[in-house]
Amino acid sequence: MRSVLVAVVTVGVAVGVVVAASMTVGACSRDLAADGPDTTTSSTATPTTSTTTSTTTSTTTSTTTSTTTTPITTTPITTTPITTTPTEIEPASYPVLTAAVFDLGRSNAGFSVSVRRVGADSWGLAAGVRNDGRPITTDTPFVIASVSKLVTAVSVARLVEAGLVEVGDPVPWDDLGIVHDPAWDDVTIRELLDHTSGMPVNSASWLDDPGTCAIPLGEAMASPPTATRGTWRYSNGNYCALGLAVEHLWNAELDVAVDDLVFDPAGISGPFLSSDGEQPTAAPYGKGLVRLSRLGGAGMWLASTDDLAGMLASVTAADLTTLRWPGIIVDQYGWGHTGTLDGAKACAWVLEDGRTVVAAVVSGQRPATGGDLCDRVVTALAADLGIAGGEPIRSPI
Repeated sequence: MRSVLVAVVTVGVAVGVVVAASMTVGACSRDLAADGPDTTTSSTATPTTSTTTSTTTSTTTSTTTSTTTTPITTTPITTTPITTTPTEIEPASYPVLTAAVFDLGRSNAGFSVSVRRVGADSWGLAAGVRNDGRPITTDTPFVIASVSKLVTAVSVARLVEAGLVEVGDPVPWDDLGIVHDPAWDDVTIRELLDHTSGMPVNSASWLDDPGTCAIPLGEAMASPPTATRGTWRYSNGNYCALGLAVEHLWNAELDVAVDDLVFDPAGISGPFLSSDGEQPTAAPYGKGLVRLSRLGGAGMWLASTDDLAGMLASVTAADLTTLRWPGIIVDQYGWGHTGTLDGAKACAWVLEDGRTVVAAVVSGQRPATGGDLCDRVVTALAADLGIAGGEPIRSPI
């Protein structure tokens, strides 16, 4: 399989410059191991050379530059970098981050990373081939696993701001159609957001079997909340329930509600739910999207890193009264969420008090978890920003 590595730099609107640089990458094998230990193979590519053209566009002038370089060989990936010299503005450069993520092309079907920073250029790096055989870019949707919970939490924040719910309100289980033990009647929206509701974990019940997340949620709630109620215990059931609440409160299907509340206001149109099926413009997910149908608001979204970065950049101070620890994860650099599924890893993080956001996704098995991906990406970006503070120390984990 031939993969294509694409670096995209979008320069500030005021200047109106767009610069694109492309790299051709050798064959990458897909790691499609079943649940359990990772089993990965890699292949060594034959060196390739290529020539590309980059275009720099201004609101007043247009300049075209073409530069060809000699191949630089790595193992097991062979690259042919194409350099671009913009005529009006130097694009953002994140050399530590670039080096840290470049080898994600090894034994993965694809990856993508996007950075947005106030007052600086947007930046991205992506590799692989979409379902339709075209190159993956930073605008290509990937399975984002539990970063979907962050999408759901932002949706709840917008409902709170619209006056449709308070985080201290009891969850309207009857309106959601969930038959439940009466002991759940006083569980609140806040407890679901914070994973403190006493929801059973039952990890295996949220994947692979047919049906919606209401099925395992009803099974989990047939008994009273567990003795862990009041303390953080991560469970997909909490965000399945929140997704159902978003649908009820907005009186629309989950994808329509989230578009209205989150994506449309941020100018984002690419995300979709796994229930929409395989899309030709999406990155491959070797385990099949059908297995995600029972995750609901806990893990059914596909989105690009550009989409995720745009969503994070749109988060307001009002949103942060709802988005708080331990519902979101914090470290010395900021806050965000990670996502881990067999065959998909994701990281979405906010740094510098909201001035910088980064999103990274992988279709494949490397690294092993979304937390490992965040370790790599956040630490490297912090080094580029001059705010390095060691390996991230996250809470809760």
